[in-house]
Amino acid sequence: MQPGFSVETLELFFLGFCSVRSTMEHAQEPEASLEQTQRYCVERPIYNQELLQGWLHKRERTPQTLRQKIARSCRCSSKKAKSHLYSFLPILKWLPRYPVKEYLLGDIISGISTGVMQLPQGLAYALLAAVPPVFGLYSSFYPVFLYTFFGTSKHISIGTFAVISMMVGGVAVRQVPDEIISVGYNSTNVTDSLEYYHPTEAKRVQVAVTLAFLSGIIQLCLGLLRFGFVAIYLTEPLVRGFTTAAAVHVFTSQLKYLLGIKTNRYSGPLSVVYSIGAVLSKITTTNIASLIVGLICIVLLLIGKEINVRFKKKLPVPIPMEIIVVIIGTGVSAGMNLNESYRVDVVGNIPQGLRAPAVPEIQLIPEIFVDAIAIAIVGFSMAVSMAKIFALKHGYTIDGNQELIALGICNSVGSFFQSFSITCSMSRSLVQESTGGKTQIAGALSSVMVLLVIVAIGYLFEPLPQTVLAAIVMVNLKGMFKQFGDVVHFWRTSKIELAIWVVAFVASLFLGLDYGLLTAVAFAMITVIYRTQSPQYRILGQIPDTDIYCDVEEYEEVKEYPGMKIFQANASLYFANSESYTSALKKKTGVDPCAILAARRKAQKRHAREIKAANELRKQAVLKLVNSLTNDVEASVKHEIANDELPVNGKFASVDTSVQDVSPDEHEHFVEPKTNIHSLILDFTPVNFVDSVGAKTLKSIIKEYKEVGICVCIASCSGPVMNELTRLNFFDNTVTRELLFHSIHDAVLACQVKDGSASQTD
Repeated sequence: MQPGFSVETLELFFLGFCSVRSTMEHAQEPEASLEQTQRYCVERPIYNQELLQGWLHKRERTPQTLRQKIARSCRCSSKKAKSHLYSFLPILKWLPRYPVKEYLLGDIISGISTGVMQLPQGLAYALLAAVPPVFGLYSSFYPVFLYTFFGTSKHISIGTFAVISMMVGGVAVRQVPDEIISVGYNSTNVTDSLEYYHPTEAKRVQVAVTLAFLSGIIQLCLGLLRFGFVAIYLTEPLVRGFTTAAAVHVFTSQLKYLLGIKTNRYSGPLSVVYSIGAVLSKITTTNIASLIVGLICIVLLLIGKEINVRFKKKLPVPIPMEIIVVIIGTGVSAGMNLNESYRVDVVGNIPQGLRAPAVPEIQLIPEIFVDAIAIAIVGFSMAVSMAKIFALKHGYTIDGNQELIALGICNSVGSFFQSFSITCSMSRSLVQESTGGKTQIAGALSSVMVLLVIVAIGYLFEPLPQTVLAAIVMVNLKGMFKQFGDVVHFWRTSKIELAIWVVAFVASLFLGLDYGLLTAVAFAMITVIYRTQSPQYRILGQIPDTDIYCDVEEYEEVKEYPGMKIFQANASLYFANSESYTSALKKKTGVDPCAILAARRKAQKRHAREIKAANELRKQAVLKLVNSLTNDVEASVKHEIANDELPVNGKFASVDTSVQDVSPDEHEHFVEPKTNIHSLILDFTPVNFVDSVGAKTLKSIIKEYKEVGICVCIASCSGPVMNELTRLNFFDNTVTRELLFHSIHDAVLACQVKDGSASQTD
């Protein structure tokens, strides 16, 4: 090789050896056998891994020490600092290049539409979080405004969401049950900043605020540590089953507001059962006025949503039925004085202006830490899943780690201003995208609209009946309830995903959203282990006239090489499936080295017994012959003495003393049990990693088959797997890199050459 050749030149030179015979050449050789066709279909040198590395001059890289890695990561330049700044504050990257003429009008329309929708949802979802409605408005302003600076998605709408609000409400009710009125936390925040509210409500606000702070800190830490991949463990079936169960929780919790009855709020395991039982036990106390108002609102909202769906292309913007219903409900309640005349529960006091920042209750953190983790992960998974959908649709990318940081800042900073945990809302995100929103400016404008309500006109919504908010929540659950159709879909496509959906739904429904989520994630991981423990095993054969190898059971045209087996498993080799890999290998190939060795030992013992028995028979025959001759000689001597016959020259003339030699059977020989396989090729194409148990199993397989005269080769082993085998001290004097081949066809050709050389030697 010339020293000036590059790696690319060497690769091209290596690929230049590969050529396939044309079908015309095979057509001119009709007498050629199948073995010859399979053996010579690809004409090129045989490359094992060691020879290939020699061609490419690959050298082992010296691993960096921990000190070198830290020093390299701590190096900083102006370019690197600028990149980190743009990554942390994405607004600095896109705002200077914002096309005002093209995007501004669409963002304004989208921001107004989303803000109109965000206002009633903020009020309604605050009831789910077990806090006064005004705190839903706070949660719809601060986090949304902050996301404009730190978020990477251009279309999702951050704010209150039913599932997260329900989880927050469950924790708040668990920490501050309805029975607790006067006994609570010794906190000045409760008395100073929440003096307008009932002590129970004030304490629940503190729990919700602290939960938002803690979940935000968790999200922020995960983002800084680049742990955005945690969302992959929340698969689509799991999330859909979980959100469907959450929809049932939300619907159940709103029944008492729709019916206008007074019941306690439950949380934890079987809370749905207790809530339904409490509602049914007081069904006779239903407030008819609340029920009528709620049902009318439900009908109006369903009609409005149906019109928006059917005339989506004709309507410039969706009809804001939610804010229309809120305005009508507020007007009717104020005009008819529903609160005093018909005892209809209303929103009540909505203080004007923004609250001064306050520090969350830090002493609550140990009690709500696990709940905060669940809320942080669920909130992030909801946001990043919707963000990926819109990013794929509109052709841009999002950063999952930056999304974690953005949500963490929104929750943690917003908690100082009395906002509870937030995430992306599916319905609002669809509205923001469909009404022409192009950037995060639309979200900022929607938060400004909420701010105007908080500062100026919030008091106008004080007569709003709570049954109207319950109707808004229930109608927004329509999309989640449609997810029950997933059962039929997953039944047809994947039983394992169906099991994940069912477990997520049932566990979240009866154990509560927090424990249900943990149970669903654990079950999803178990299914992954089950799949890797029970992979599919195949024996491969060659498609004639090619170097392509496929499953022999699936394709009739595929032929196996005589005396050779190619084994493939579609999973990695590690501790969970090493035993099944070995047993499947023996079953598929039909060769069990232990059984062959046991048969050989048994045959050897039987052969030794046969030889011993034959020797005993020969010995007895010789003794019998000797005894017979001795008796004949004695009788002859006595007879001659009796007849006075004297020996002639020291011998008796009439006595024959010759005895024939008895020799063993010259034709008896031992035949060892043998197999008709001389080579075994393990296809490592699907193998992604190998652990220490897998490496020991692989080495044991090579040694066991070598004892019975079968050569084991490994084909298509990737670089990372080879590096793992090297670190695990897999290669030694008995197992060398010469057993590794670049492809299955290289291994096949090498085994054929080796078998031919062995045949000639024999």
